[in-house]
Formats: sequence, structure tokens, C-alpha cells
Amino acid sequence: MAEEELPGVLVLDVGGAHGVLAELAALLRKHFHLITMKEFLANQRELGTRIQSVFVFEGRPHINRELLQSLPNLKVIGNSGVGVDHLDLALISDFGVKVTNTPHAVADPTADMGMALMLASARRLVEGNV
Repeated sequence: MAEEELPGVLVLDVGGAHGVLAELAALLRKHFHLITMKEFLANQRELGTRIQSVFVFEGRPHINRELLQSLPNLKVIGNSGVGVDHLDLALISDFGVKVTNTPHAVADPTADMGMALMLASARRLVEGNV
């Protein structure tokens, strides 16, 4: 399928401090025409109608009324991570947009980190690393 035929997905950026990881961007490009927030803001009129999905990575881009109004064909917001507390679900629902998340994607690493912190606390490892 040609890139022009692929549905658009909006991401904050690729790489950098707050952008999606390059490996993840490569996976998204297999199924979507990847549009960064910078590209979108430079050409909202044309790109706004092409975007059917927003991929929220580490809470970005911030989803607000202004953004939702500028994306008339938006169908789904995919959130990378467990919680959706940072999303205004009522507002998003008012626009007829669905929200998804990945609740099991970080379950094992979160449990591992919790165990590591408990063991470090019990063994007073942090105090010994001064």
C-alpha cells in the first residue's frame, strides 16, 4: 500500500527526549503515514484531514479540545502504557473518538522494578552506594 493511501497517525516526534522510539516509529510506518506534531502544525489544513489516529507516548502529545477540533477524521487515540488518567476521556468521547491502551506491555518491567526497590530497601543498598 502506498504511503499516501495509509491512514495518518500523529505523534509528538520521533526520537529525542519525548518522541517515540525509532524502532517503534519503524513499526508504525508499516501501517500508518507517520506525521509529527511539527509537520502537523506547519500544515494543519491538509494533514488534519488525513490523521485518523493519535499515538500518545509518555503522555504526549497532549490531547485537548483544540487538537480534537483540528482532526475531523480522528477515530482512535492509542495510548502507550497502562493508565489513561492523563486523558480527558469524557471530552474525547464527545468527539466520538475511541481510546486504547496497552495495560500488559509494562506489567513485567513494573513488577521487576518493584521487587528491585523492595530488595534494595531491605538490604539498605542505596545507603551503601554513597
